Amino acid sequence: MESGSKIPLSHSLWSPHDTVKDAAESLGINLTEESAKNLAMDVEYRIHEILETAIKFMRRSKRKLLTTGDINHSLKVLNIEPLYGYDNSQPLQFKEALVAAGGQTLYYIDDQEIELEKLINQELPKVPRQTTFTAHWLAIEGVQPIIPQNPSPAEIKSLPPAIRGATSSILGNDILNAAGNTEKNIMSTGSKNKKVTDKDTEVKPLVKHVLSKELKLYFDKVVDVLLSKDPEKEGLQNSALNSLKNDPGLHQLVPYFIQFVAEQITNQLRDIDILTTMLQVISALADNRSIFLDPYVHALMPCILTLLLAKNIGPNVKDFNDENGKSALKRNLAVREFAAILLKHIIVVYGSSYSTLKARVTRTLLRALLDSSKPIGTHYGALLGLKNMGNEVIKLVLIGNLKLWYNSVIDGINNDFAKEVLIDSVMDCLNELRIEDKLKTDDMQVDSEISEDLKSELAQRIGEPLAEEVLKLQNSKEIIRGIFFGELNV
Repeated sequence: MESGSKIPLSHSLWSPHDTVKDAAESLGINLTEESAKNLAMDVEYRIHEILETAIKFMRRSKRKLLTTGDINHSLKVLNIEPLYGYDNSQPLQFKEALVAAGGQTLYYIDDQEIELEKLINQELPKVPRQTTFTAHWLAIEGVQPIIPQNPSPAEIKSLPPAIRGATSSILGNDILNAAGNTEKNIMSTGSKNKKVTDKDTEVKPLVKHVLSKELKLYFDKVVDVLLSKDPEKEGLQNSALNSLKNDPGLHQLVPYFIQFVAEQITNQLRDIDILTTMLQVISALADNRSIFLDPYVHALMPCILTLLLAKNIGPNVKDFNDENGKSALKRNLAVREFAAILLKHIIVVYGSSYSTLKARVTRTLLRALLDSSKPIGTHYGALLGLKNMGNEVIKLVLIGNLKLWYNSVIDGINNDFAKEVLIDSVMDCLNELRIEDKLKTDDMQVDSEISEDLKSELAQRIGEPLAEEVLKLQNSKEIIRGIFFGELNV
């Protein structure tokens, strides 16, 4: 019974609790048997924990010899005060000595005697550098900041397109093949003069976008259907657009469809049907909730702005007075209206991701609006774009430039139909600012005439011709109230 109640002993140095008891007595501490046993077991557990952690460091270092450095790392990880002293990198040298008359051999480590003065004058070892890291902006909203960590624009421009990472241009030219052919020509001509060494050539691996056969077949079929002008395939076109709008597995094809749209818009500006189809493709991709379109907004905006502000869309028409000319102009303006709707959608959905997108687009639209050399369609598209930018842009940007725009653009147009289209578009923009009178109800109508002072203020703000057009409208007072909101009492 007594032997069974004893605490089981292990085979480590501390397992006989006498060692702990002797150490306690040397310090003047009197421990009971139970306390000595428990303390010995705890010390044994701590030693095992330190050794196991040190062995992990040894194995991670691909070594089979446990060093004092591993023990130090283990103590540091376990938040234990390290052992101070010198790490002996040299192998230990053991010496033997005979003890007593029996001739028992004792092995001991020969401690080298070091002079204190020599130790004091010895140079301190270098402090190891701690692992540190720094962060910098590689690009902010697609613009690379000019900081020492980033390459300068001159260095980037001096590199060939293949090294910069471009694989193809917007027109579909294969830069990689062109670069490869150029390199082959240089190699062939240079081999006649001197041998090309490994130092002269630098081979970089090319990362290719791998598509499955099903996706390739799908892309080819959709492109073929979208470009077809066969009336019998109209139903297939609608199915293809519906697939682009709803299918969830098309994210890998997004850059290919955007490149396809850009190529068609660049090369088919005379074909109204193709341009309308390309806008439908952009609309379908933008409406697909499973596609993450944020990284491709910078590629979509040139396509939309091109169809909104391009000089010539569709067939050339010089006379807009006849029916054919008016019909062609209406189709031209319909494409621009569709582009303006898509522009508004992109601004609303992705404006939060690109904080400068709205400001940059507004600047582009205003520049096109004030350019008197641009045709009617460009001015119409600019007005539509500014209208869809919101009331704040209309009031702060458009109204302040209407007087200058009318004098430089409208006065130079000889066609009455085109002039009427642009003025109606301006009236639509101003109509967005209207503020209804809160006193108006179904039973009571508050309708007072506009004072002469207010008319003169309006003429001074937007110009006399446009002021007369505003006064002809039924809700002219509501529009004037919106124009002068917070400035005058209307």
